[in-house]
Amino acid sequence: MSTTVDESIHPGNSGTRAAGSRPDSISPFRGMNTVARILRMAARYRFRLGIGVVCTVVAANFQLLIPQFLGAAVDHAQSLLAATGTSLAEAKAGLGWAAAMLLAAGMMRGLFTMIHNYQGEAIGQSIGYELRLAFFEKLQRMSFGYHDQVHSGDLMTRGMLDIEGIRRFVDGAMLRTIVLVILLGYGGYHLISKDTVLGLMALSFAPVVAWRAAVSSISLRRTWRVLQERMSILTRIMEENLGGIRVVRAFAARAFEMNKFDVASDSAIAMAMRRIQIRYSNAAFMTFSYYAAMGLVLWVGGHKIIDGEITVGTLAEFLAFMAILHQPVRQVGMIVNSTARAFVSGGRVFDLLDLEPAVRDATHAKPLVLGDGVLRFEQVDFSYQDKSGESPALHGITFEVGPGRSLGIVGPPGSGKSTIAHLIPRFYDVTNGRITIDGQDIRDVTLDSLREAVGVVQQDTFLFTASVDSNVAYGDLTADRERIVNATDSAQLHEYIERLPTGYDTLVGERGLTLSGGQRQRLSIARSILLTPAVIVFDDSTASIDAATEQRIHMALKDLTRARATIIISHRLSSLMHADEILFIERGRIVERGSHEELLALGGRYKELYDLQAEFGDDLGMAAPAGAPEGA
Repeated sequence: MSTTVDESIHPGNSGTRAAGSRPDSISPFRGMNTVARILRMAARYRFRLGIGVVCTVVAANFQLLIPQFLGAAVDHAQSLLAATGTSLAEAKAGLGWAAAMLLAAGMMRGLFTMIHNYQGEAIGQSIGYELRLAFFEKLQRMSFGYHDQVHSGDLMTRGMLDIEGIRRFVDGAMLRTIVLVILLGYGGYHLISKDTVLGLMALSFAPVVAWRAAVSSISLRRTWRVLQERMSILTRIMEENLGGIRVVRAFAARAFEMNKFDVASDSAIAMAMRRIQIRYSNAAFMTFSYYAAMGLVLWVGGHKIIDGEITVGTLAEFLAFMAILHQPVRQVGMIVNSTARAFVSGGRVFDLLDLEPAVRDATHAKPLVLGDGVLRFEQVDFSYQDKSGESPALHGITFEVGPGRSLGIVGPPGSGKSTIAHLIPRFYDVTNGRITIDGQDIRDVTLDSLREAVGVVQQDTFLFTASVDSNVAYGDLTADRERIVNATDSAQLHEYIERLPTGYDTLVGERGLTLSGGQRQRLSIARSILLTPAVIVFDDSTASIDAATEQRIHMALKDLTRARATIIISHRLSSLMHADEILFIERGRIVERGSHEELLALGGRYKELYDLQAEFGDDLGMAAPAGAPEGA
């Protein structure tokens, strides 16, 4: 199946809301637009949908024949009992014919119902598959700013429960609605044409059902919206608990976590029970109106038989028709529930699919053309859009670093160091100023080419549940074992991997929990240097590594960094003191800059930090950072 996402999924961005926002209620217009989009998606499967609709119509018509054949059979049976009006042989033949046709109609109705149910389920599954791919693909393209605002638990609920709600709409509501319309429309016309009074009585429950369906639809949409949000909270709590299970165990917080989960579960089940109450109380009211109408038809029809106005077979036909309608009437509740869920679930899924990433390729973007690989910040300002009113994270940042040169960045926590690292590969876009590589504004080049040229080794490493070599080669799946070994050797991890039970084929546990913090950081370093980027950024990437190992890593990376621009961000001066230039960042501004010796001579903030770390025993003369000159 093609994974191309068409306009039925992304019809445009009109009405797109900001990430994380939601309406207080689901408007009828918005809900109908959501259903229309689902129907357009279903229409893409023309062959299956055509078969499904045709089989639905045929099955409904065979079902409508059953009351007629049953009525004829009753009249023939009455003729046999009365032995008047027709010969005994004719009555028996007519009875046998009616019975045979009744059986055939039932069989054909069952066959075509099976086919339309299969096609409806197949279309629903195909739509679910298509939406899951589109949803996941959209998440891959959304900028860091979006993921900063939305919890992964909510996204997981949308990608699973909400898409399931959309999928079930096709068979649970769309095709069943066609059956109900045909049965009520054509069947009602047939009954009214036979006896107007009885026909209207037989259909008298329909307005009551329509009224209760409309009322329950509004309530169900509201409850489905709240329920899905509470399920998102529940998923969020579970995801956070499992991700931090070691912290939970370390602080003996099992009781606290259980109570938190229990409160969220109670909230979700309370809304689920409310939804069930609305659905089945309305279903009971609909069923009562149906049986009341049937009782009325039986009472009035009995008097008409006594008065000779209709035959027993005609009354049996009316009652049989109403009996056939019993199941569709009960399914009205299912149709309304599926439609209400589709209104809410479709809205939540399409809200995300309609969003455009804040950071994306410009229409005129071209691949980055690398020359010398000179990175330059020109009066860069940056503010996080979700933190309006706060001071900018960065202000007036200007520097340049070229191949074979290293730049150190240091400063207190929250000063903007990591923000600089995130701006280089365009995880975020600058607010003012610009960032260039070889004179090309990074906003004018394609993201793929930019991120191939920039390698960021972060402090917070993430490892996948896969083999060691797969984690190292994540950025280049075609890398051979020799390149992988060279990368891990430079990161001082090769000897450790060799001692693992199956070496490079050893499976790394979820989030790399089978490795220590320092080992995870070294594997992350190996993953980045495998790609040999033109600009490499070490964002506090050796914080969990001891000074001796850090020194060996930096010495091993000398050849790699000699021809590349290198940025070293660290709170530990031993990691960057040998850089060609050092920036001291405070409150988003460069307050001091120069070489290690120049900054010490200045006697400012850098000198204070140096003295503080020296006082607490940091070996400030031990490490030789990447890019350091020979003999440093």
